[in-house]
Amino acid sequence: MARVEFTVEPFIDGQPGPHVTAPVDALRAAGFEVVFDAFGTVVDTDADRVAEVVSIAVGAAIAHGATHVNTMVSADGAEL
Repeated sequence: MARVEFTVEPFIDGQPGPHVTAPVDALRAAGFEVVFDAFGTVVDTDADRVAEVVSIAVGAAIAHGATHVNTMVSADGAEL
């Protein structure tokens, strides 16, 4: 298992624009369980799907006007 966390900028507290919400919607449409809050977005997934999660999230964010996307991947064990 792995955890992918990302934040999308610009971010205005309480008013996330489409560049922030589009990645969440795209990941959910692809069947991922997404946790979205003011501190970032988290997806727990199998290690072999990490690249897919990152690609979907970054692609949707940039396509909707993001100026910056921070990502962090944490592996559970040595699977990655």
